[in-house]
Amino acid sequence: MSRARVYATEAIILRRADYGEADRLLTLMTPQLGKLRVIAKGARKITSRKAGHIELFARVRLLLARGRTFDIVSQAEVIEAHRPLREDVLRGGYAHYLGELIDQFTQEGNEDPALYDLLANGLMWICDVPRPALAARYFEMRLLTIAGYRPQLFRCARTNAVLEVDQLAGSATDAVASRSLPETTFSPADGGALCAGAAAAARDVLKITPATLAVMRMLQTATLDQLMAVADKFSDQALHQAERAIRQYLSYVLERGLRSTRFIAEIEREQ
Repeated sequence: MSRARVYATEAIILRRADYGEADRLLTLMTPQLGKLRVIAKGARKITSRKAGHIELFARVRLLLARGRTFDIVSQAEVIEAHRPLREDVLRGGYAHYLGELIDQFTQEGNEDPALYDLLANGLMWICDVPRPALAARYFEMRLLTIAGYRPQLFRCARTNAVLEVDQLAGSATDAVASRSLPETTFSPADGGALCAGAAAAARDVLKITPATLAVMRMLQTATLDQLMAVADKFSDQALHQAERAIRQYLSYVLERGLRSTRFIAEIEREQ
C-alpha cells in the first residue's frame, strides 16, 4: 500500500537553515516519525504566512506533503511559541543545548515519543523556571534515563558495593551533606559513582563531594518542583561539580562534546 501523499504531525523545530533563494530547511523532532528534515517553501519571503509559525524551538502542528528529496510544509500552526527562548539570550542558549542533545540521541525516521515529550517539557522548563541551568541538569538526567544510560549513583557502578559516604552517614540524599564525609569518585567510563577500591583501579575519574552526590541523586529522583524548592541550599561548588560530571558522562556516551556548551559559557561570563 502506498503512503499517503499528505500527512499531519506535531513537531518541535530543532534547527533552521536557509535553502535556495527563499526557502527554509527545517530539522524537526516529532513524536511518531522521529527526526525529520523538511522544506518550508518561500518561508523567507516577507509575504510568507508560514514564517511566523516555524520559529526556532516552537512546538507546531504541520501538514506535510511528500517530496522527492525533502517533504514540504503545506500548513503550519503554532501550539506553543516558547517566546522567552528568543527574548532571553541565556534561556535561548539552553534551548539550543537541549535541542543539540536530542539531535544527538535520535535518528531520522525513528519513532520516539518519550524523547519528544521530554523535549517539549524541557523547553517549557527552560522558559518558566528561575534557574534554567538547574532545569538543564534535570533534563540531562531524564534524557540519560530514557536513552538507557542512567548513571548509578546509589551503589558502586563497578562492584555494586555500598559507597563509603553511605556507610558512614547512612544516607547522602540531603542537599547539604556533612563536610566530614569522604569524597566520592564518579567515572564516566563506568557509568556512575565508584567505591574507593574500584576508584583505585579506574581511569579518568572525577572527585565529587558528598553534597555534589546529593545534588545528582536529587536530579535523578526528585520532581522538578521538589528540586527548585531546595535549590537555594545547593552550594556553587556542588552545582559546578554536578554539571561537570554529567557533561563529561554525556561526552563519553556520545563520543563527542557539544558545541552549545561553549556558547552558554560565553553568555554566563558576560552576565
